[in-house]
Amino acid sequence: MSNKVLVTGAAGFIGFHLSKRLLAEGFNVVGVDIVNDYYDVGLKESRLKILTGDGRFSFHKIDLQDKPAIDKLFNQEKFDFVVNLAAQAGVRYSITNPYAYLESNLTGFLNILEACRNNPVKHLVYASSSSVYGANRNMPFSVHDNVDHPLALYAVTKKSNELMAHAYSNLYQIPTTGLRFFTVYGPYGRPDMALFLFTKAILEGKPIDVFNHGKMKRDFTYVDDIVEGIVRLIPKPSKANPAWSGMNPDPATSFAPYKIYNIGNNSPVELMHFIEVVEQNLGVKAIKNLLPLQEGDVPETYANVDDLTNDVGFKPSTTIEHGIEQFVNWYKEYYKIK
Repeated sequence: MSNKVLVTGAAGFIGFHLSKRLLAEGFNVVGVDIVNDYYDVGLKESRLKILTGDGRFSFHKIDLQDKPAIDKLFNQEKFDFVVNLAAQAGVRYSITNPYAYLESNLTGFLNILEACRNNPVKHLVYASSSSVYGANRNMPFSVHDNVDHPLALYAVTKKSNELMAHAYSNLYQIPTTGLRFFTVYGPYGRPDMALFLFTKAILEGKPIDVFNHGKMKRDFTYVDDIVEGIVRLIPKPSKANPAWSGMNPDPATSFAPYKIYNIGNNSPVELMHFIEVVEQNLGVKAIKNLLPLQEGDVPETYANVDDLTNDVGFKPSTTIEHGIEQFVNWYKEYYKIK
């Protein structure tokens, strides 16, 4: 397969796993990443080292905010597909560093949209987030529900990406598909995420912060399931929904070639049980620092994945028992812990 795919955020957690899978599937992959220091640069470089071992992977250190560099790359490479995963991540960080989110998640995404307009691609797939559901309490979260009550700026930028994509799908007929990821975890995961933080602290004998007194529920989704969903959707460009009506608008589809999907495990797990599984895999009990719900956080996430199952025949199903075991095995090997 000679199709060429641009993966932005290729040095990131999901971008790395997706790029590796696409290479295994026979795609030519061009990775873009700024490799910033939001978290351990060494971890990002380790991911890139694995990817650059494949001759069909090329890497460009580019900031998505650098419009001339993005335009030049698109003009030179002539991509068939684009998967935009680059973003300033983290709900809590967005409360203390709001401008980083506007610059990276809005300006950066606009540059990708403009580049797709001027260098037509078969399909633009981009990362949204389960955080867009905000104050919505209609469980499980459905892509057909309204999501106009975000709880933090990070969610605002992800919802904005969906709106921007719709405008470009309408104006320029660019097929766009937004993917709302639900609490992704797995090997080579982000150090600012719960599983990584818990594992590190427990092994070091330090207390872990357990928000909402452990009563939070998350639809923890193993990274391989996220990647499987993306890989199945890439060659299926979104199409206009002929039944769409402005009198009763469906938020997940459109008269334009635009679609939104959830990719989540469809099986929320209470945080205390999640911690128990980590403890079992480490053979060490955690010292728990019980805290109230953090500002900007939601007490529960739960993905309705019916559209994903109906359209590409896939439903994430990796158990946390298997997923956490895989992560702990990787963590011990990577950090050389006996």
